[in-house]
Amino acid sequence: MKLMKNVLCAACATSVSGAALAGDMLMWHQESISYQYGKDFKIDPRRMQIITFEHMSGWTWGDFFFFIDNYWYPGDQTAYDGHHGIYSEYAPRFSLSKIFDRKFELGLIKDVLVATTVEWDNNRSKGRDDQVNYLIGPGFDLALPGFDYFMLNFYYRKPEGGEGMGGWQVTPVWSYTIPVGRSDVLVDGYIDWVIGDKYGLVHNFHFNPQVKYDVGKIAWGVSKKLYVGIEYDYWSNKYGIENTRGYNTNQSVTSAMIKYNF
Repeated sequence: MKLMKNVLCAACATSVSGAALAGDMLMWHQESISYQYGKDFKIDPRRMQIITFEHMSGWTWGDFFFFIDNYWYPGDQTAYDGHHGIYSEYAPRFSLSKIFDRKFELGLIKDVLVATTVEWDNNRSKGRDDQVNYLIGPGFDLALPGFDYFMLNFYYRKPEGGEGMGGWQVTPVWSYTIPVGRSDVLVDGYIDWVIGDKYGLVHNFHFNPQVKYDVGKIAWGVSKKLYVGIEYDYWSNKYGIENTRGYNTNQSVTSAMIKYNF
């Protein structure tokens, strides 16, 4: 797995450093910042507020997405050393159509990609050192009727240290816009279905959609800038910890949120 780690680190480094060549390689980009507040979280303290920075961009070689969650537990102190943590993901995908300058499409498949992700969690309040996971596998861009986009990625995931010795993950990502009155409702999100970790972590299913109303379109006449809405977070066997009668790790939380794109 050392080779896998080196490939993924090189992929992310290439993606980030590619900003220096933005004039030649960068096709488009968008950034956003959002705030969320919710309660009834499992394993972590019950209440949580999160400030998230997101970046997505299209390149001549594929696409790149990363986000950083800064989260706090208001009024709660964990049993370890604090009430704050950071979680981030860096996910470059390499398009075969763009790299080889030919169409890799068939039916609903409009592109085939090499999908990679590095996950980094430095929440020391969980009582452990930083956790890093490396993911790599095939990705597909699908042309599904009505969707702004629909991506389907299949990964082999390998943790660096910590619990577990690797497994498989299926991750669909989508966006769907619904006209409502004088504005739009945006329904987007993802699913992380982790299967097949036989060395420690149990199967877990993470369903994380957002439903947001485009208030900027009404307030300023500018669409896709300011949203308010909710995020729903369902996570069975959260963090790969098995749900039992004595320890409930099945999470179901609805958080209020506001998001600004720039």
